[in-house]
Amino acid sequence: MKSIAHRTMGLMCALAASGANAQTVMQVYGLIDTGMVWVNNVDVQGRSFVKMPSLTSTFPSLLGFRSTEDLDNGLQAFYVLENGLMMDTGSAGQGGRLFGRQALVGLLGAWGTLTLGRQLNMTSIATIKTDVLGPHLFSVRSIDAYLANARSDNAIGYLGNFNGIVVGATWSFGRDGSAAGGPTATNCPGEVPGNAKACRQYTGLLGYETKDWGLNGSYDRMYGNSGAAGGLTSSANTDTRTTINGFLVLGATKIGGGVIERETRAATGLSESNLYYLGVSYPIGVCAIDAQVARRDTKHSSSEVAMLVGRLTYSLSKRSAVYTSIGRMVNKGSSAVSLDAGGTVAPGLGQNGVMAGLRHTF
Repeated sequence: MKSIAHRTMGLMCALAASGANAQTVMQVYGLIDTGMVWVNNVDVQGRSFVKMPSLTSTFPSLLGFRSTEDLDNGLQAFYVLENGLMMDTGSAGQGGRLFGRQALVGLLGAWGTLTLGRQLNMTSIATIKTDVLGPHLFSVRSIDAYLANARSDNAIGYLGNFNGIVVGATWSFGRDGSAAGGPTATNCPGEVPGNAKACRQYTGLLGYETKDWGLNGSYDRMYGNSGAAGGLTSSANTDTRTTINGFLVLGATKIGGGVIERETRAATGLSESNLYYLGVSYPIGVCAIDAQVARRDTKHSSSEVAMLVGRLTYSLSKRSAVYTSIGRMVNKGSSAVSLDAGGTVAPGLGQNGVMAGLRHTF
């Protein structure tokens, strides 16, 4: 009897071990990035300012969890939970959300990827490979903060790549459920009974890419509702961006650029602008040099802005790097676009800035 009990316990342990081995292992990953920044002309007195930025330095700090499970016939189920971190205070980013960068579940097959939840929309995906600086503190995203926060709540997403032809779309029933304020939280949760347009958003992407070059276009329209930020205080108000983007790889050099046309029909009236950007990235051993120029022309207005940024990154290892960056933002008319994303500058004044920091991935 004792022998039978031992054999039974051994069989149960073997089965349990087999089941444990078949389970998908969760991956924990992250990136920690912060530094110091100096900028001038932060007010009408022309004073300068030194700070540790709360947003990001070269890449957004984050903590993520993801997992993939193999199903039958080449199908995979997966999830991604990604939290943004404000390194100066340790608080959560994206308007204080727990998983503000991504919170989604999906299916992946030969036909593409289907996702549900808070996710990157097609405006973000269209510019990922063409903006050589990425979500840098000094970048084209300083001119249009939405580009660094092109995510949609309550969204259904699809993305497929068929022999280089890239097709994607998202549909959101309520684009932004956070009321914390700022570009990452615009107080438009949507899903209002009797008002299907309230805070709705849809985006689309069509492109072609290889490892050496790529070209794409995207379309992004968001609707407002009562209390929403950006002047979109009615479901009749819209904010629309149409982009054309491309990149070219010549040996070790990468060139990327594009144009972003924006039309905002807000409670305050109609606003139209074109944002142009062009950048180049070149690695030299353990270093990388990046440079970018950008310009936004606002139609029917003298308020224009132009930017020039250079960055040098030195890799200490595969996971750690130090960097420094220098930039200038030129404001004309009543324009008051700060060089450092989320910062301040006096209207009509140019702004110079210098930054240095440390990045570590895990």
